[in-house]
Amino acid sequence: MGICWGVPSKEYIYSGNAETSASEGTSNYHSNDKRFSATSSGVGSGKFSEAASASPSPDGADLNGEILETPNLKVYSFSDLKSATKNFKSDNLLGEGGFGKVFKGWVDEKTLAPSKMGSGMVVAIKKLNPESVQGFDEWQSEVNFLGRLSHPNLVKLLGYCWEEKELLLVYEFIQKGSLENHLFRRNPAIEPLSWDRRLKIAIGAARGLAFLHTSEKKIIYRDFKASNILLDWHYNAKIADFGLAKLGPSAGESHVTTRIMGTYGYAAPEYVATGHLYVKSDVYGFGVVLLEFLTGMRALDMKRPSEQQNLVDWTKPILSQRGKLKNLIDPRMEGQYSFKAALQTAQLILKCLFTEPRHRPSMTEVVETLERIESIKVKRKQPPICSHSSANRHLFIHDVMELYHELGTCHNVAITKQWMIQQR
Repeated sequence: MGICWGVPSKEYIYSGNAETSASEGTSNYHSNDKRFSATSSGVGSGKFSEAASASPSPDGADLNGEILETPNLKVYSFSDLKSATKNFKSDNLLGEGGFGKVFKGWVDEKTLAPSKMGSGMVVAIKKLNPESVQGFDEWQSEVNFLGRLSHPNLVKLLGYCWEEKELLLVYEFIQKGSLENHLFRRNPAIEPLSWDRRLKIAIGAARGLAFLHTSEKKIIYRDFKASNILLDWHYNAKIADFGLAKLGPSAGESHVTTRIMGTYGYAAPEYVATGHLYVKSDVYGFGVVLLEFLTGMRALDMKRPSEQQNLVDWTKPILSQRGKLKNLIDPRMEGQYSFKAALQTAQLILKCLFTEPRHRPSMTEVVETLERIESIKVKRKQPPICSHSSANRHLFIHDVMELYHELGTCHNVAITKQWMIQQR
């Protein structure tokens, strides 16, 4: 989840045919919390219904995704989810964030009903911390957006619970956890990501963003970063955490104006400066993550020297310099990539990080560029057939001639013998 500044917003949650004000029965969550601010472009159910009924973009960038008319989610009781997690047993704790804690749970594969611990299908259950300042708004955004979105590169929301003060979300369980853990945690048990895997993950995440951006009513993700990308067993990327997602600008408008939320180091400069949120604000965030892929370094790291703490500010001048680029690339990928591919990746990063949003590529263009880069294979040096020494060369020639005779392929022996005599 991201960081925000400001006073409470009033938005709506839509489920089926019921529309409920977020302020009803929720005053204990954030009615007096001054860190939330009203938005001039709320996530109302009517607006999302327009997006849901819109036709996919004709450019084909939806990539097997769809937007449902209404959320297709299972509604759980709080007791259901207590049962699924063994009363939120600490042994089942997967992680903790701004929203609250995430627990491992079990449900029936067909009915999604809670099942006994260790049987059925594993799920991830996110439980709101009642004192969370991000709370209800982000819970509601997850249901409104992720509850209607279906795409191979988006995490799947299976159900939710809203019972008095208890707010929970139930997701598919993604086995390998976050990209952040694989990219930055120097855990000996976690294998460093290879160049090929990083590209695969980048392409998957790019396809997920392209899908969001190419519906008629564009969806802006707003908080793209390594910790919000999950990896399955096969290192397929799944974008998670739609708590900050917003509908894109209306026809004829270039941006939406909203409270400033997100994560330092990833948020686009125009958004941080003005609160103007563009579809291509997501492209900037993607460029930052792609830079992390290339360098193996975090977007912000206060342990680095002061002039290097902000990765974008430090590396932008270097990315365009062929002679210095190699020094930036994560040494753990040594020998795994073509320098041509690395150079093209650096060029793509610079395009994504353009200060002016209109100069950045679309996510569809980013996908196409990454797929071309993926096709560039590293040229591995072949070991010499024989030593350059005269003795070894003569020995090799003798062995080849003997082999020709033994195999009975003598129709070429005369020509081969003449060539070998020339080599002596």
